Amino acid sequence: MRLRLITFALLMIALTGCGASAQFIVPTDRPTATPTRTLTPAPTLDSDATPTIPPTQPPMTATGGPSPTPLFGAALATAIMQPTVTEDPLALNPNAPRIEFFTSDAVAVAPGGVVRLYWSTRGAADAIIYQLDRGVRNQLWNVEPDGNLPVQTSRNDRGTLEFVLIVGTVEQTLSVPLACPDGWFFNPPPEACPTRPAQQTRIIEQPFQVGRMVYVETEASIFALFNDGFAPAWLNVEDRYNPAIHPESEPNFPVPPGFYQPLRRLGFVWRGSDAVRNRLGLGAQPEFVFDGFVQTSQTPEGAQTLYISSSDGAVLQLLPGGSAWQIITSPS
Repeated sequence: MRLRLITFALLMIALTGCGASAQFIVPTDRPTATPTRTLTPAPTLDSDATPTIPPTQPPMTATGGPSPTPLFGAALATAIMQPTVTEDPLALNPNAPRIEFFTSDAVAVAPGGVVRLYWSTRGAADAIIYQLDRGVRNQLWNVEPDGNLPVQTSRNDRGTLEFVLIVGTVEQTLSVPLACPDGWFFNPPPEACPTRPAQQTRIIEQPFQVGRMVYVETEASIFALFNDGFAPAWLNVEDRYNPAIHPESEPNFPVPPGFYQPLRRLGFVWRGSDAVRNRLGLGAQPEFVFDGFVQTSQTPEGAQTLYISSSDGAVLQLLPGGSAWQIITSPS
Protein backbone atom coordinates (compact mmCIF):
# COMPACT_ATOMS: atom_id res chain seq x y z
CA MET A 1 0.00 0.00 0.00
CA ARG A 2 2.82 2.38 0.87
CA LEU A 3 4.53 1.52 -2.39
CA ARG A 4 1.35 2.52 -4.37
CA LEU A 5 1.22 5.94 -2.61
CA ILE A 6 4.87 6.69 -3.39
CA THR A 7 4.40 5.83 -7.05
CA PHE A 8 1.33 8.09 -7.35
CA ALA A 9 3.23 11.01 -5.76
CA LEU A 10 6.15 10.70 -8.15
CA LEU A 11 3.79 10.67 -11.10
CA MET A 12 2.15 13.94 -9.99
CA ILE A 13 5.54 15.67 -9.53
CA ALA A 14 6.61 14.64 -13.04
CA LEU A 15 3.57 16.09 -14.59
CA THR A 16 3.94 19.35 -12.72
CA GLY A 17 7.46 19.63 -13.75
CA CYS A 18 6.72 19.62 -17.39
CA GLY A 19 4.67 22.84 -17.05
CA ALA A 20 1.58 21.42 -18.75
CA SER A 21 -1.83 21.70 -17.21
CA ALA A 22 -3.83 18.50 -17.16
CA GLN A 23 -7.70 18.45 -17.47
CA PHE A 24 -9.90 15.52 -16.69
CA ILE A 25 -12.27 14.89 -19.63
CA VAL A 26 -15.41 12.77 -19.32
CA PRO A 27 -16.15 11.04 -22.68
CA THR A 28 -19.65 11.48 -24.23
CA ASP A 29 -21.55 9.88 -27.17
CA ARG A 30 -20.81 11.17 -30.64
CA PRO A 31 -23.46 13.71 -31.66
CA THR A 32 -25.93 12.68 -34.39
CA ALA A 33 -25.87 14.78 -37.55
CA THR A 34 -29.11 16.69 -38.14
CA PRO A 35 -30.12 16.65 -41.86
CA THR A 36 -30.69 20.08 -43.37
CA ARG A 37 -33.68 20.35 -45.72
CA THR A 38 -32.87 22.07 -48.97
CA LEU A 39 -35.78 23.89 -50.49
CA THR A 40 -36.30 23.26 -54.19
CA PRO A 41 -38.10 25.95 -56.15
CA ALA A 42 -41.47 24.82 -57.54
CA PRO A 43 -41.42 24.21 -61.27
CA THR A 44 -43.14 26.78 -63.44
CA LEU A 45 -45.91 25.23 -65.56
CA ASP A 46 -45.64 25.93 -69.25
CA SER A 47 -48.97 26.70 -70.87
CA ASP A 48 -48.05 24.28 -73.68
CA ALA A 49 -46.95 21.51 -71.39
CA THR A 50 -48.83 18.23 -71.57
CA PRO A 51 -50.01 17.07 -68.14
CA THR A 52 -48.50 13.83 -67.01
CA ILE A 53 -50.68 11.27 -65.23
CA PRO A 54 -48.97 10.14 -62.07
CA PRO A 55 -48.21 6.42 -62.00
CA THR A 56 -50.73 4.22 -60.26
CA GLN A 57 -49.42 2.77 -57.07
CA PRO A 58 -49.53 -1.03 -56.94
CA PRO A 59 -52.24 -2.35 -54.65
CA MET A 60 -51.28 -3.26 -51.16
CA THR A 61 -51.05 -6.98 -50.60
CA ALA A 62 -52.02 -8.30 -47.20
CA THR A 63 -49.08 -9.82 -45.42
CA GLY A 64 -50.88 -11.09 -42.40
CA GLY A 65 -52.11 -9.30 -39.34
CA PRO A 66 -55.47 -7.61 -38.93
CA SER A 67 -57.53 -6.97 -42.08
CA PRO A 68 -58.51 -3.39 -42.86
CA THR A 69 -62.11 -2.49 -42.02
CA PRO A 70 -64.22 -1.35 -45.06
CA LEU A 71 -65.42 2.22 -44.97
CA PHE A 72 -69.11 1.16 -44.96
CA GLY A 73 -68.78 -1.77 -42.61
CA ALA A 74 -68.21 -5.44 -43.15
CA ALA A 75 -69.55 -7.03 -46.33
CA LEU A 76 -72.65 -9.17 -45.91
CA ALA A 77 -72.04 -12.86 -46.20
CA THR A 78 -74.06 -14.73 -48.84
CA ALA A 79 -76.99 -16.50 -47.19
CA ILE A 80 -77.05 -20.24 -47.70
CA MET A 81 -80.59 -21.57 -48.12
CA GLN A 82 -81.19 -24.69 -46.12
CA PRO A 83 -83.99 -27.06 -47.15
CA THR A 84 -87.04 -26.95 -44.94
CA VAL A 85 -87.62 -30.25 -43.24
CA THR A 86 -91.29 -31.11 -42.70
CA GLU A 87 -91.90 -33.01 -39.56
CA ASP A 88 -93.70 -36.30 -40.02
CA PRO A 89 -96.59 -36.34 -37.52
CA LEU A 90 -96.20 -40.10 -37.19
CA ALA A 91 -92.55 -39.61 -36.27
CA LEU A 92 -93.58 -37.17 -33.56
CA ASN A 93 -96.46 -39.34 -32.42
CA PRO A 94 -96.41 -42.96 -33.58
CA ASN A 95 -99.94 -43.40 -32.19
CA ALA A 96 -101.44 -40.56 -34.29
CA PRO A 97 -104.46 -41.59 -36.44
CA ARG A 98 -103.59 -42.67 -39.95
CA ILE A 99 -105.41 -43.97 -43.04
CA GLU A 100 -104.21 -47.32 -44.32
CA PHE A 101 -106.34 -47.26 -47.52
CA PHE A 102 -109.52 -45.73 -49.00
CA THR A 103 -110.86 -47.27 -52.23
CA SER A 104 -113.96 -48.55 -54.05
CA ASP A 105 -115.10 -51.86 -55.49
CA ALA A 106 -115.27 -50.57 -59.10
CA VAL A 107 -113.01 -48.64 -61.43
CA ALA A 108 -116.12 -46.85 -62.77
CA VAL A 109 -119.81 -46.91 -61.94
CA ALA A 110 -122.86 -46.32 -64.13
CA PRO A 111 -125.12 -43.43 -63.06
CA GLY A 112 -128.00 -44.88 -61.04
CA GLY A 113 -125.87 -47.81 -59.83
CA VAL A 114 -124.33 -48.55 -56.43
CA VAL A 115 -120.67 -48.01 -55.57
CA ARG A 116 -119.19 -49.57 -52.41
CA LEU A 117 -116.44 -47.76 -50.52
CA TYR A 118 -113.79 -49.61 -48.48
CA TRP A 119 -111.37 -48.12 -45.94
CA SER A 120 -109.06 -49.01 -43.08
CA THR A 121 -107.48 -46.74 -40.46
CA ARG A 122 -105.16 -47.07 -37.48
CA GLY A 123 -105.13 -45.23 -34.18
CA ALA A 124 -108.69 -43.86 -34.62
CA ALA A 125 -111.86 -44.57 -32.65
CA ASP A 126 -114.17 -43.43 -35.48
CA ALA A 127 -114.16 -41.83 -38.91
CA ILE A 128 -116.20 -39.55 -41.16
CA ILE A 129 -116.92 -39.82 -44.90
CA TYR A 130 -118.20 -36.88 -46.94
CA GLN A 131 -119.50 -36.91 -50.49
CA LEU A 132 -118.39 -33.79 -52.36
CA ASP A 133 -120.60 -31.81 -54.71
CA ARG A 134 -118.36 -29.61 -56.93
CA GLY A 135 -115.77 -29.46 -54.16
CA VAL A 136 -118.29 -28.72 -51.37
CA ARG A 137 -118.84 -31.28 -48.61
CA ASN A 138 -122.41 -32.45 -48.98
CA GLN A 139 -123.63 -35.80 -47.64
CA LEU A 140 -122.02 -37.12 -44.43
CA TRP A 141 -121.63 -40.59 -42.91
CA ASN A 142 -120.27 -41.29 -39.41
CA VAL A 143 -118.56 -44.66 -39.80
CA GLU A 144 -116.33 -47.13 -37.97
CA PRO A 145 -112.53 -46.83 -38.28
CA ASP A 146 -112.61 -49.87 -40.62
CA GLY A 147 -115.41 -51.00 -42.88
CA ASN A 148 -117.33 -50.55 -46.13
CA LEU A 149 -120.24 -48.37 -47.25
CA PRO A 150 -122.66 -48.76 -50.22
CA VAL A 151 -123.52 -45.46 -51.92
CA GLN A 152 -126.48 -45.13 -54.28
CA THR A 153 -125.75 -42.88 -57.26
CA SER A 154 -128.25 -40.77 -59.21
CA ARG A 155 -129.28 -41.35 -62.81
CA ASN A 156 -128.36 -37.72 -63.45
CA ASP A 157 -124.84 -37.97 -62.00
CA ARG A 158 -122.08 -37.25 -64.51
CA GLY A 159 -118.32 -36.95 -64.51
CA THR A 160 -116.93 -38.35 -61.25
CA LEU A 161 -118.05 -39.08 -57.71
CA GLU A 162 -115.85 -37.42 -55.06
CA PHE A 163 -115.50 -38.65 -51.46
CA VAL A 164 -113.22 -37.69 -48.57
CA LEU A 165 -112.38 -39.88 -45.53
CA ILE A 166 -111.36 -38.08 -42.31
CA VAL A 167 -109.78 -39.51 -39.14
CA GLY A 168 -108.53 -36.95 -36.64
CA THR A 169 -106.63 -34.34 -38.63
CA VAL A 170 -105.84 -36.73 -41.49
CA GLU A 171 -107.98 -36.93 -44.63
CA GLN A 172 -107.85 -38.70 -47.98
CA THR A 173 -109.89 -38.08 -51.16
CA LEU A 174 -111.29 -40.74 -53.46
CA SER A 175 -112.56 -40.14 -57.02
CA VAL A 176 -114.77 -42.70 -58.73
CA PRO A 177 -115.35 -42.10 -62.48
CA LEU A 178 -118.89 -42.37 -63.77
CA ALA A 179 -119.51 -44.31 -66.95
CA CYS A 180 -121.39 -42.47 -69.68
CA PRO A 181 -124.78 -44.23 -70.06
CA ASP A 182 -125.99 -42.35 -73.15
CA GLY A 183 -124.63 -41.76 -76.63
CA TRP A 184 -124.81 -38.66 -78.78
CA PHE A 185 -127.18 -38.34 -81.75
CA PHE A 186 -124.33 -37.17 -84.04
CA ASN A 187 -120.71 -37.90 -84.91
CA PRO A 188 -118.03 -37.08 -84.05
CA PRO A 189 -119.34 -36.80 -80.49
CA PRO A 190 -118.14 -34.24 -77.92
CA GLU A 191 -115.79 -35.35 -75.15
CA ALA A 192 -118.41 -34.51 -72.52
CA CYS A 193 -121.03 -37.05 -71.49
CA PRO A 194 -124.62 -36.02 -72.33
CA THR A 195 -126.85 -35.27 -69.38
CA ARG A 196 -129.72 -37.20 -70.96
CA PRO A 197 -130.56 -39.29 -74.00
CA ALA A 198 -131.22 -37.45 -77.25
CA GLN A 199 -134.83 -36.25 -77.55
CA GLN A 200 -136.58 -36.26 -80.86
CA THR A 201 -138.54 -33.06 -81.42
CA ARG A 202 -140.16 -30.80 -83.99
CA ILE A 203 -137.89 -27.95 -85.03
CA ILE A 204 -138.59 -24.75 -86.98
CA GLU A 205 -135.53 -22.97 -88.38
CA GLN A 206 -135.16 -19.85 -90.53
CA PRO A 207 -131.98 -18.13 -91.80
CA PHE A 208 -131.77 -14.32 -91.51
CA GLN A 209 -129.47 -11.66 -92.88
CA VAL A 210 -127.34 -11.69 -89.73
CA GLY A 211 -128.06 -15.04 -88.04
CA ARG A 212 -130.91 -17.48 -87.67
CA MET A 213 -133.90 -18.37 -85.49
CA VAL A 214 -134.66 -21.87 -84.19
CA TYR A 215 -137.78 -23.11 -82.41
CA VAL A 216 -137.41 -26.34 -80.36
CA GLU A 217 -140.75 -27.82 -79.37
CA THR A 218 -139.52 -29.95 -76.41
CA GLU A 219 -137.77 -26.88 -74.97
CA ALA A 220 -140.81 -24.60 -75.61
CA SER A 221 -138.30 -21.94 -76.63
CA ILE A 222 -137.21 -19.87 -79.62
CA PHE A 223 -133.46 -19.32 -79.93
CA ALA A 224 -132.18 -16.23 -81.75
CA LEU A 225 -128.60 -16.82 -82.96
CA PHE A 226 -126.71 -13.66 -83.99
CA ASN A 227 -123.76 -13.27 -86.35
CA ASP A 228 -123.05 -9.58 -85.66
CA GLY A 229 -120.21 -10.15 -83.18
CA PHE A 230 -121.99 -8.50 -80.25
CA ALA A 231 -122.92 -10.03 -76.89
CA PRO A 232 -124.89 -12.01 -76.10
CA ALA A 233 -124.24 -14.27 -79.07
CA TRP A 234 -127.66 -15.91 -78.68
CA LEU A 235 -130.91 -15.42 -76.79
CA ASN A 236 -133.47 -17.88 -75.44
CA VAL A 237 -137.03 -16.54 -75.66
CA GLU A 238 -139.97 -18.40 -74.16
CA ASP A 239 -142.56 -19.49 -76.73
CA ARG A 240 -145.79 -17.58 -76.00
CA TYR A 241 -147.33 -17.73 -79.43
CA ASN A 242 -151.05 -18.64 -79.47
CA PRO A 243 -152.44 -19.18 -82.98
CA ALA A 244 -155.98 -18.53 -81.70
CA ILE A 245 -155.25 -14.92 -80.81
CA HIS A 246 -151.96 -13.99 -82.54
CA PRO A 247 -151.85 -13.30 -86.28
CA GLU A 248 -149.67 -15.36 -88.59
CA SER A 249 -148.00 -12.25 -90.05
CA GLU A 250 -148.23 -8.46 -89.80
CA PRO A 251 -148.77 -6.23 -92.86
CA ASN A 252 -147.24 -3.27 -91.01
CA PHE A 253 -143.83 -4.95 -91.45
CA PRO A 254 -143.38 -4.97 -95.26
CA VAL A 255 -140.17 -6.46 -96.63
CA PRO A 256 -138.46 -5.85 -99.97
CA PRO A 257 -138.44 -8.51 -102.67
CA GLY A 258 -136.04 -11.38 -102.05
CA PHE A 259 -136.54 -11.26 -98.27
CA TYR A 260 -139.11 -12.81 -95.98
CA GLN A 261 -141.08 -11.73 -92.94
CA PRO A 262 -140.94 -14.51 -90.32
CA LEU A 263 -144.32 -16.10 -89.61
CA ARG A 264 -146.22 -17.52 -86.65
CA ARG A 265 -143.94 -18.40 -83.67
CA LEU A 266 -140.76 -16.98 -85.13
CA GLY A 267 -142.60 -13.90 -86.41
CA PHE A 268 -144.23 -13.30 -83.03
CA VAL A 269 -140.80 -13.02 -81.37
CA TRP A 270 -139.21 -11.12 -84.29
CA ARG A 271 -141.95 -8.46 -84.41
CA GLY A 272 -142.24 -8.17 -80.63
CA SER A 273 -138.54 -7.58 -79.88
CA ASP A 274 -136.69 -4.61 -81.36
CA ALA A 275 -133.34 -6.09 -80.20
CA VAL A 276 -133.98 -9.39 -81.99
CA ARG A 277 -135.32 -7.76 -85.17
CA ASN A 278 -132.56 -5.14 -85.44
CA ARG A 279 -129.75 -7.63 -84.84
CA LEU A 280 -131.07 -10.38 -87.15
CA GLY A 281 -132.35 -8.26 -90.01
CA LEU A 282 -134.82 -9.72 -92.51
CA GLY A 283 -135.46 -13.36 -93.27
CA ALA A 284 -133.09 -14.59 -96.00
CA GLN A 285 -135.15 -17.76 -96.71
CA PRO A 286 -138.54 -19.12 -95.66
CA GLU A 287 -138.71 -21.18 -92.48
CA PHE A 288 -138.04 -24.96 -92.49
CA VAL A 289 -140.09 -27.37 -90.36
CA PHE A 290 -138.57 -30.80 -89.68
CA ASP A 291 -138.07 -33.49 -87.05
CA GLY A 292 -134.68 -33.37 -85.35
CA PHE A 293 -132.96 -33.98 -82.04
CA VAL A 294 -131.87 -31.95 -79.04
CA GLN A 295 -129.39 -32.99 -76.37
CA THR A 296 -127.46 -31.31 -73.56
CA SER A 297 -124.20 -31.62 -71.60
CA GLN A 298 -123.14 -30.00 -68.37
CA THR A 299 -119.87 -28.40 -67.25
CA PRO A 300 -118.35 -29.21 -63.82
CA GLU A 301 -119.73 -25.85 -62.65
CA GLY A 302 -123.27 -26.84 -63.67
CA ALA A 303 -123.59 -24.70 -66.84
CA GLN A 304 -125.46 -26.30 -69.72
CA THR A 305 -124.50 -26.62 -73.38
CA LEU A 306 -127.27 -27.26 -75.91
CA TYR A 307 -127.01 -29.28 -79.16
CA ILE A 308 -129.76 -28.86 -81.76
CA SER A 309 -130.24 -30.45 -85.19
CA SER A 310 -130.12 -28.02 -88.11
CA SER A 311 -132.21 -28.25 -91.27
CA ASP A 312 -129.14 -28.87 -93.46
CA GLY A 313 -127.95 -31.86 -91.38
CA ALA A 314 -125.46 -29.89 -89.28
CA VAL A 315 -125.57 -29.57 -85.50
CA LEU A 316 -125.81 -26.23 -83.71
CA GLN A 317 -123.88 -25.95 -80.44
CA LEU A 318 -125.07 -23.22 -78.05
CA LEU A 319 -122.47 -22.60 -75.36
CA PRO A 320 -123.54 -21.66 -71.80
CA GLY A 321 -124.88 -18.23 -70.93
CA GLY A 322 -125.29 -16.98 -74.49
CA SER A 323 -121.50 -16.65 -74.75
CA ALA A 324 -121.20 -18.19 -78.23
CA TRP A 325 -122.72 -20.57 -80.73
CA GLN A 326 -121.22 -22.53 -83.60
CA ILE A 327 -121.81 -25.26 -86.18
CA ILE A 328 -119.84 -28.30 -85.01
CA THR A 329 -120.50 -30.75 -87.85
CA SER A 330 -120.51 -30.14 -91.58
CA PRO A 331 -123.80 -30.36 -93.47
CA SER A 332 -124.40 -33.84 -94.93
